[in-house]
Amino acid sequence: MSWTKWLPLRFILRRAARSQGFLDPIELMARLRSFAQPSEVGEPVELLRAGVVFHARGLINSKVIQHNLDWVWPYWIERQFDPHDPAFIPRAFSVSHINLTHRNWTAIGYPDAEALPLVDPRGLLTPDYDGPSLDAWVLLDSDGRALLPSRVAACEQHQTLEPEPAIHTRTYQDGLSLHSTSRVVLDASGQPVCELDLEAASTTPAWLVVSLRPYNPEGISFVHELTLSDDRRRWNVDGEREIEFSAPAERHHVSDYRAGDVYIHLQDQDDQPGGRCELGMLTAAALFPIGQADTTRLQVRIPLKQERPLLRNAWPALREKTCRLDCPEPRYQFLYDAAVASLLLHSPDDVYPGPYTYKRFWFRDAAFIIHALLCLGLDERAERALERFPPRQTARGYFRSQEGEWDANGEVLWILRRFEQLTGRRLGTHWHNPIARGARWITRKRLPATPASPHAGLLPAGFSAEHLGPNDYYYWDDFWGVAGLRAAAELLADAEPEAARTSAADAEDFSAAIDRSLTGCAERLGRPAMPASPYRRLDAGAIGSLAVGYPLQQCAADDPRLLDCVEFLLANCFVNGAFFQDMIHSGLNAYLTLHVAQILLRAGDPRYLELMDTVAELASPTGQWPEAIHPRTGGGCMGDGHHVWASAEWVLMLRNAFVREEDDRLILASGVPARWLEQTQPVRFGPAPTRFGRVSVQLTPQPGGDVQLDWQADWHAAAPVIEARLPGFAPVEVNDTTRSFILSKPA
Repeated sequence: MSWTKWLPLRFILRRAARSQGFLDPIELMARLRSFAQPSEVGEPVELLRAGVVFHARGLINSKVIQHNLDWVWPYWIERQFDPHDPAFIPRAFSVSHINLTHRNWTAIGYPDAEALPLVDPRGLLTPDYDGPSLDAWVLLDSDGRALLPSRVAACEQHQTLEPEPAIHTRTYQDGLSLHSTSRVVLDASGQPVCELDLEAASTTPAWLVVSLRPYNPEGISFVHELTLSDDRRRWNVDGEREIEFSAPAERHHVSDYRAGDVYIHLQDQDDQPGGRCELGMLTAAALFPIGQADTTRLQVRIPLKQERPLLRNAWPALREKTCRLDCPEPRYQFLYDAAVASLLLHSPDDVYPGPYTYKRFWFRDAAFIIHALLCLGLDERAERALERFPPRQTARGYFRSQEGEWDANGEVLWILRRFEQLTGRRLGTHWHNPIARGARWITRKRLPATPASPHAGLLPAGFSAEHLGPNDYYYWDDFWGVAGLRAAAELLADAEPEAARTSAADAEDFSAAIDRSLTGCAERLGRPAMPASPYRRLDAGAIGSLAVGYPLQQCAADDPRLLDCVEFLLANCFVNGAFFQDMIHSGLNAYLTLHVAQILLRAGDPRYLELMDTVAELASPTGQWPEAIHPRTGGGCMGDGHHVWASAEWVLMLRNAFVREEDDRLILASGVPARWLEQTQPVRFGPAPTRFGRVSVQLTPQPGGDVQLDWQADWHAAAPVIEARLPGFAPVEVNDTTRSFILSKPA
């Protein structure tokens, strides 16, 4: 029973609220829920908890930042609080101040390490999850002018990936320059260490400043106490974190909240070996002299927490196993390689859709991320993540990451079937019971087929993918439910044939219910396009209904409902060439734009490449996408600043451009850009797992405009029908015995 139905508590809450002049919370909640379809789950506790934590920090931000704008703040605050900047947001009645304009950061780390330090767009380093940060500045000795990366206009940042991912940030101003490099390496005992390498130069005497900052890319993160070691080479922060310098600090200053930012005190003559701030806003600065003749170099090392030692040479070993892309377009090549590194970092055991805001588990994100791992040939990592699914299944068969997400079971069963298809291996017998229970849960969860209604036979109203709108009977959930039942039928076909037949029959009955509901929508809307639910008009939430075409392929590539839905979205829901999700995300979405591109690619519509190019342009200089992107600033405005689902979709988009399955056929090269073939070097991709086996493709431009296509395959069983559909060239059906042939443009 809901607590709001407990009469004495309702009375007490109403009486207390009204006596203090507040709105009646019971009536308010009832009115809020009236805007959604009736649902057994209003808001999941997990989301409420995350939201409370998020806005609690925002409330602290509102009490600290706007009253201390003379502090040196991170890049997002310097921009968002500047009335002259396009990112400025008036604060007015906003109770909490949160990062809504530059939610951009890049994770660094080491394969299988849980720690994922963050680097923001100006090099601010946050070594620990949700912890304080380290910043570096250059201070002129003569007049106190400073190079502060978060405030300067001139900044260059990029990521290198070998031998390990590293973020390089270079800022310069008035004869001062600062170059920082952040990476994670292993020490002699196999433990991860975050390294910050600093190079500073000045044309006049100056200081390199390393400052401890009580904030991170989300806002305030408390620091109460700091001490400098006797040899002046090490900080101890709050008795927990050690930070080591490669040289002794020549000067050292500490300041508490009442005295203001330590930046204000950098010219003080007194040296403080440590300090304490009861409010948790301690700032500290270690100063190192910069000579005029040479660049000053300093390394800062932060040991990271790790329960078990890590394997040496993990990066080259994993890259050796991974499906590779070789293409002549540097931007595409870099984004692919960066996406692969991102997937490797965020799959230590579970898979995470982000290193910070989303460093938690959802079955939805996990299905797409594990699919990308499988398509890269990283079977062991994918299987390790899948093995963590059964403990999350309830006794009734629900794969639960959050209550009220009715798509989860379908996604789990679908990705388990994809595992078998892409690896050519059967799952262990220990999976049979979870699969059977998961399928039964879907069938039991469906609503009755009678009485007739637009939602008859569908899954209940829920919040589904969260960005589709208020609780409703989302087709996204239903399409995944059908996919899960069909997957279960195939997974259980040999071991439990009766359960398999039941799942197959239930899937067809479920699919028929969806078709009946969509037929009613077409009559109501006057067009075949699929809305988000039977009760919605066409809006941005319809993006969820594309799941029937990608990734599930439950309809033909030219299905009128699917293509009309895409045309509606392209005409009404795209901004600056990318899908704009104006519900909740209120930003441009890289991964949802790629969902539309996948539908177009499958349909042979050349506009897929325009969307791919737009997504490539939206990536940060370090090769990442935030979950949603501000259409004016280009910075992140929602979710994690390093969104791993987006990285997964970029990998899957490139994979499908070279090799993709369509029914019983394998399609080669249908999305390879023509501009890649306007030079003489081969374009390669592989070995790429498909449900037929592993395939490698090479395209070599020939004199006169023809292209030689070479391919290799290691089939699981008999070879499929193979077609080459290189855009702009005549399609060719390929014989398995002919592994090299010429593609020509139509006469």
